[in-house]
Amino acid sequence: MTARMSIVVPAHDEAAIISRLLEALVADPRADECEILVVANGCTDATVRIARTFEPTVRVVEIETASKIAALEAGDAAATTFPRAYVDADVLVDLPALLALADLLDEPDGPMIASPRFEVDTALASWPVRSHYRIWELTDYRRRGHIGSGIYALSREGRERFDAWPDVIADDRFVQQLFDLDERGTLEGHVFTVRSARTLGSHLRRTTRIARGNLELPDDPRVLDDDPIGDRMANLIRRVARRPSLWPAFAVYCATSTIPRLRARRAVIADASREWARDDTSRVVA
Repeated sequence: MTARMSIVVPAHDEAAIISRLLEALVADPRADECEILVVANGCTDATVRIARTFEPTVRVVEIETASKIAALEAGDAAATTFPRAYVDADVLVDLPALLALADLLDEPDGPMIASPRFEVDTALASWPVRSHYRIWELTDYRRRGHIGSGIYALSREGRERFDAWPDVIADDRFVQQLFDLDERGTLEGHVFTVRSARTLGSHLRRTTRIARGNLELPDDPRVLDDDPIGDRMANLIRRVARRPSLWPAFAVYCATSTIPRLRARRAVIADASREWARDDTSRVVA
């Protein structure tokens, strides 16, 4: 059977959780409609061995370089069809959601980039982390054409929007901003889930990495500008002001959204190394 979609899964030392995603994909009887590639990059744990237990439904590509960007390049080189989904190893998603993306991207005059609706699982998180995401749900970024943060899929035309993957941290934000709002699609009837960091410290380290990645993007002339941050914050304040129960959470959000940006700017000024700063508290299988 000719695959309807390629699914590229970059994986660096994901032995603790890679089987969770792959089991969800291969258990579906329509798994043979997809070309599933795990790109193990610079792994020093059992990621490759575990991923190979899902062969032949899953194909494992190994590269020596520990780099998500290198893994995306290798995945594109190995994949054979479009639409093409890029799926982080730590997300929770089922195959129907990915096949629905393929259907959406194949529609005439449909979007060129799409993702299921993104949900953050904060069940195991501390109160400050849960407060941050309560307010984050109300932001313009979240409410207007949000793509990525774990999964995004591109049509052939969408992938032709850029050439090689740029050497950036925030590949999902880079890709999202290459498309106008009317070129993006979100599947409201399908979701994928990412577990939040459990502790405030882990959350700040994760969001500092994200902020550091976002600072790289404005220098790329291909990236479209977002609305000014002042306008976005004004919109958020108006939404929160009508709900007094959210005011304590908003105070937390102001701190948890400002501190990472300040840390990221200091790191850029100091030309500090672009460390991955992965959060392992969200990778503990409950």
